[in-house]
Amino acid sequence: MAKAYERIADDLRQRIRAGELKAGERLPAETKLVEQYRKSLPTVRQALGVLQAEGLIEKQHGRGNVVRKPRQLVTRTNERHQREKGRARQSLDKRQETGATELDTGLTTSDLVFSAEYGETEADDDLAQAFSVPVGTRLLERVYRTRYREEEAPFNVSRSRLLYDVAAANPALLDEGNEPWPGGTQSQLHSVDVEVDRVVERVSARPPTAEEAEDLGLTAGVAVMVLRKTCIDTNGRVVEVADVTLPGDRTELKFVTPLDRW
Repeated sequence: MAKAYERIADDLRQRIRAGELKAGERLPAETKLVEQYRKSLPTVRQALGVLQAEGLIEKQHGRGNVVRKPRQLVTRTNERHQREKGRARQSLDKRQETGATELDTGLTTSDLVFSAEYGETEADDDLAQAFSVPVGTRLLERVYRTRYREEEAPFNVSRSRLLYDVAAANPALLDEGNEPWPGGTQSQLHSVDVEVDRVVERVSARPPTAEEAEDLGLTAGVAVMVLRKTCIDTNGRVVEVADVTLPGDRTELKFVTPLDRW
């Protein structure tokens, strides 16, 4: 049986989704909600906390609880990797037409604002194990952020690492000024004769750090998903390790698994 705060949250959630309570509109004061639902103030606040964690409302100074404008949904599917591999050998003009974010969001290239930050780092214990290299191995680290032009926060923050010596075979891969690279990472790797054989992704969820909450524009209570992507080439060598931090209030993970027919 649903608890009292869950029933209150469900009622308010349905009113928001039905458009009865519109984006930017204030919810009734907490004291009014106590009277309306005939429950205690802590119960009402618990219900509001659920809606905040779902990203449906936010608490604004001087205004109280306000219905939040829905953020652009991102649907991330595992089919993206085969699409990216298929594009790696296409012409430059073809690769420039669209990218993974456009496919994930339904937006166009002109709708998006992209940024990339490059730097060198050394493999710590975690990355050394992930790459199967000694601790201290030189890595090229790229931090990517892409946002909808009408929003301030990025869809996610992706921290990608390549083995520096592999990337350095094409000096263009060391220059962040060449971003966004048409075709993405698999196209970059193709430029140094690396073919990705498989991609392994592991996803976990946790509360965001304060920095992540600010960077991703998260309301209190919204969790993040952390996706570790490991790209392995046709020789069994790990060629990329990326940690992608995804906001839980705007990200949908979709897995499509083709099955062999009998």
